Order: sequence, then structure tokens, then C-alpha cells
Amino acid sequence: MKHNAAAGLVLDDVGESLATSSGSLLMIEAIRVAGLGSGLSSALAPWRPTRAHHDPGKVLLDVAIAVALGGDCLADVAAMRAQHMLFGTVASDPTVSRLFAALAADTTTADAAVRALRAARAAARDRVWSRRRPLAGTPGTRDGGQVIVDIDATLVTAHSDKEGAAPRHKKSYGFAPMCAFVDHGEHGTGETLALDLRPGSASPFNSADHIGVLHTALQQLPQAERGQVLVRTDAGGASKAFLHHVTDAGLHYSVGFPAHGPVQTAIATIPEHVWVAALDNDGTAREGAQIAELTDWMPAPVKPTRSPATYGPQEWPPGMRVIARRERPHPGAQLRLTDHNGWRITCFATNTRGTGWTLPTLQVRHRQRARCEDRIRCLKDTGLRNAVPQLPDQPDLARGDRPGRRPHRLDPNPGLRRPSTRTPVGTQTLPLPPTGRGRPTHPHRPQTQTPTTPRLALDPPDPHRLDPSARSINSNTYTSSAKDPESRRAQRRR
Repeated sequence: MKHNAAAGLVLDDVGESLATSSGSLLMIEAIRVAGLGSGLSSALAPWRPTRAHHDPGKVLLDVAIAVALGGDCLADVAAMRAQHMLFGTVASDPTVSRLFAALAADTTTADAAVRALRAARAAARDRVWSRRRPLAGTPGTRDGGQVIVDIDATLVTAHSDKEGAAPRHKKSYGFAPMCAFVDHGEHGTGETLALDLRPGSASPFNSADHIGVLHTALQQLPQAERGQVLVRTDAGGASKAFLHHVTDAGLHYSVGFPAHGPVQTAIATIPEHVWVAALDNDGTAREGAQIAELTDWMPAPVKPTRSPATYGPQEWPPGMRVIARRERPHPGAQLRLTDHNGWRITCFATNTRGTGWTLPTLQVRHRQRARCEDRIRCLKDTGLRNAVPQLPDQPDLARGDRPGRRPHRLDPNPGLRRPSTRTPVGTQTLPLPPTGRGRPTHPHRPQTQTPTTPRLALDPPDPHRLDPSARSINSNTYTSSAKDPESRRAQRRR
């Protein structure tokens, strides 16, 4: 049993008076110990009205906890409002909506609010790391004390029209955020440093996005830790501009490298004795896997013809090493075009040199980048899938914002919505069926007319054809003008 800062609340695994969402108590306690709540209150003080009752920092933290608990819109803080003993006083839906509208009033205000939030998070992280560093080794040294920052892009699906959402290359719709994490090691959970919410059409190979996310991630680290960072990415970060930026900053990198062109030439010419055994994460030799450095066997690069001032760096940074790993594919695996003589070839590039950094050690360090995928999966399980709340000026058809129904409950100005370019569901204009007797027209089939066969003057009269002049105007029915026998005989003589 453990008593907590929340009045009257006790953690107990045998009690019967339980509260739902009790797991959020761990987040509340972490926020209190790190001082994030007070930091956000100070950072967002300019956005707090004079007579406001709710603190903007507390409101944002309540929304973040609601998203982590599975919420997908701002109104889901109602689940926290119902548990006053656990979460305290929670703002109403209109108050939450007004705060988000104030923080995103215009571009200048939104940028200032983001800077304030990042500064509060960095201060809280610095306070926690000063108590206990979450990494092994000694701060200020590269050997054993290196801070590994993993950068990777992921896909988040949007089920309605949201600001910034766009079609993705995998035939879906949503966002492609670029994430940066600190690797806490094998037994750690990792730590999210930065997340750039990009549209779904953004490329995972964009060097400018990598540079921007890395800059934001470095600002989140304590000042004493920023000089010993290893940047680790997949092949999306293998761009000349990004690697030059990392090198100029005095940092190390380990990025995936595409096995095309010069790499295939080097693999075809490298001697067999250069390949050495690869290692697993536990330090044992991995059966059927070998590694070799290709730097000295790479062909001379072609002299660039484009201007670096216009197109950026045209050559790889000095000191870059290209290391290849080959392994026999598992039975049934399909070979790729980059495979050589039945070997599965993967490569990575790094600028790390020095005593102790052997090829197997560098290869193990790079393969541990797979932990980044676990960080993204855990981030999606705790709110990244729902991390884009519905703002007041964004109509959401998935939540009842349809014609004929009341406006969204978080919309303070329902009459100021942006006009949608799509035809709302249920408002299609269909052709009306004809009046009177007759066959109704199907709404989804084009109306067709039966062509009338022309009649020649010498043709015999058609007894089944009705006289058009005998059509009744009022009843929409046809009546024959030759009903008596005399008229019929006269018609035959003609």
C-alpha cells in the first residue's frame, strides 16, 4: 500500500473501492516530481485571462492524460471530470476549446505557444536527469556515456478531414510525423524528445525535416549532454545534406545506407577474406552472418556538376565509413535485386572511429535501432493515433457533424465553419419520379427513350398503334377514336 499526493487516494492491490483509469496516477506522479505542471503554468501565463479560474497548464495536462487513456477528441476529458478524487478539478468542454483556440489564434501565436511548451518540457527533463541520469556511462564521454537519438518517420491514419492531413503513398490518408527518441538501452523504455506532425504526403527522405527534428531534439537535452550525441536513423537519413549537418555539429551518426550502384560494385570486387563474423546483441557470434567495410573498395565518385550553393552538398562528408552486412535469408524468403550470390545485403554508414569500435561492435550498435520501432508502437498505444484533436474550426463527419444534426459540442462558433468542398452525406439531389401512372425512373440509371420506328405513307395501318391525337390531357391515358364498327370498316377501306 502506498499513499500519494492526491488527497484520500491510496494505491492498494487488495482493496474493493476502486477507481477506473487508476493507471494514470503514475503519469500524475511523474508530472508532479518532474515539476512539469508548474513549468507549464509559468510558460502559458501570457495566455491566461485575468479572471480565469482554470490554469492553462493544468488544462493541457488533462487533455494529454485523456489522450493517453484512449481519448480521441477534446470532449473526452469528461471521463476525467467524472473522477474528481483522482484528477482534481477538470475544465469544462468550452473552456478547453477556448484555450486551444487562443493558442492557435494565428501563426505567430502558435509558434510562441510551441516554444513555451518546449521550454517547459526541456526544464522538466533537465531536472529529472540531474537527479538520475537514465543512461549508462559517465556524462561528457563518448565511450559508454553516449546519448543515442533515434529519428524515424511513421504513419498515422486520419479518419476525417483534419488540418494538415493528406493522402499517403500507401494509399491511405493522414499524417507522417517525424519522431526523435532517446534510447535508454535494452531495459529502458526510451524517451520522446520531439515530434514533427507532417502531412501524409511528406517524404521520409526529406533532409530538411531530419535537420529540423534533430535541432528540436538537441534543444530538449540537458546542455551537458548535447556534445556526445549519436544520431541513428534508417536509410531515410542517408542524405548528403543531413550527414554534413551532423558532421559540422561535431556529432556522430549511424544511418542506413542504400545498397545500390557503388555499393554493389564494391561488394562484387571485395576479397572473400575481408568478411568477418557478425555478432548478436548478447555478444555471441551470429551463425551465417558476416560484415565487412566497403570504404576502400568504393569506386571514385563522379565529379558533381550542380552548384552546392543551390542544391546543397554534392559529396559525402569526410570520414564516412560504409559497412556492409551479409546473411543467408531464411528458407522461403524472396531474394531482392540488391542481394549478391544468395546473400542478403544490408549497409549502414558511420563516422565513429577509435579504440574498441570494431566492425562487429558498430554493427550491433546500429541494429539496435530496431528499438525505435518499439518506441513508436508504444507511442501509438498511448495516444499518437489520436494525437490530433478536433479543433473548433474543423468539421468532423465521423462525430455527427452532418447536415440536419446539431453542431459539434466543442464548436463555439458553429456559423463560422469553413465551407466543405465535398457534398455532405444525404444531400445529393436526385431526379424526381414522373407524376401520374407510369414506371418511375431509377435514380442511378440514365433515362433512356425507346426510339420510334418511322412509318411510311404506304404501310398498312397498325391496329395496335394508338392515335396520338386521342391522348387525354387530364388523365394521361390513351383512348381510341374508332370504337364503333362503322368507323373500323371505313378505316380498313382507307
